[in-house]
Amino acid sequence: MFGEAPLRSAAKSRRTTRRAATSVALLATAAMVGACGATSGPASSGTPQPDPATVNLGYLVNLTHAPALIGVSQGFFQGAMPKGTTVKTTTFSAGPAESEALLGGELDAAFVGPGPAINAFIKTKGKVLIVAGVASGGAGLVVSKAVADGNFPADLAGKTLSSPQLGNTQDIALRTWLATKGLATNITGGGQVNIDSSSGNAISLQNFEAGKIAGGWVPEPYESEFILQGKGTLAVDESSLWPNGQFPTTVLVVTQNLLQNHPDIVSDLLKGLVKSVNWINSNESTAPAAVNAALASSTGGKLLKSSVIALAWTHLSFGLDPFAADLQTDANNAEKLTFNKTADIKGILDLAPLNAVLSAAGAPTVSSGALG
Repeated sequence: MFGEAPLRSAAKSRRTTRRAATSVALLATAAMVGACGATSGPASSGTPQPDPATVNLGYLVNLTHAPALIGVSQGFFQGAMPKGTTVKTTTFSAGPAESEALLGGELDAAFVGPGPAINAFIKTKGKVLIVAGVASGGAGLVVSKAVADGNFPADLAGKTLSSPQLGNTQDIALRTWLATKGLATNITGGGQVNIDSSSGNAISLQNFEAGKIAGGWVPEPYESEFILQGKGTLAVDESSLWPNGQFPTTVLVVTQNLLQNHPDIVSDLLKGLVKSVNWINSNESTAPAAVNAALASSTGGKLLKSSVIALAWTHLSFGLDPFAADLQTDANNAEKLTFNKTADIKGILDLAPLNAVLSAAGAPTVSSGALG
């Protein structure tokens, strides 16, 4: 990360080819794993462990967490569990808060951005691990037309931009990109560009519509709402800054305790994820509406406007690859910004359970690169 070519128009769809390939690979996987029940696995000590009564799963109420939304609403996660085990879900508005729930022992597994996942791995000294990729794309910097049409990005100096939460994936991306443009920020406040990381996406959207902030680096659906409702311009599509236009937006993490003591449950969660990703990629025409309904149900809010979800869908893709090399780049960026004391995340990826599921179905496996 990061290149030198910000985009000044909405991104074209990058999903068709990747989704077609992913769906072909996962179709066979879903068919095979869907019929597989869980079996109680041994703990690291070799002592058989009874299946837990409850598995606590967290996810964000964003379109970048669409596989989580579908997996919950369609019953894919619960359906993969052994009899007597219930998946209890908790939703969050931003990754750092969800990461704190993980650190506090409130969650066994969570869909999070790479920033919070890396932070949790470092803080727990390896007791929170990434077991699968989930989503790519769906984030970028949207600014007002006046800023986009002016001397961009120099005119951002003295302005306020928003991010979902201090230290989350988009916050790190925004600060890193600004630094490449010679615009300093400070994680304690101030700097050449002020970052509002405390208001939250919904309030930031209102502030952008009211002209109180110059823009924001936000995930979908807020990126598209900033564009359509806020009449903003997608000045930097984050996918343009990464090799092949792909970068991890969402990953699935589990606690080391769950992985060691209940590997069967982790396998079941992954079976549910595979089924969810495959369902989304195989139902291109109906998936956006289904995700929209699941999102509204999770938040208790209204459905997104059809124009918003249609635009957002062109910015997103869903698959199981966590993009190991890009995770290391994320860690390097977080260290440079002093969010983390180290960028050493070797061992953060444990893809053996996922690859076992994929191999059993004859589907391509994914690589942990140097992070396994």
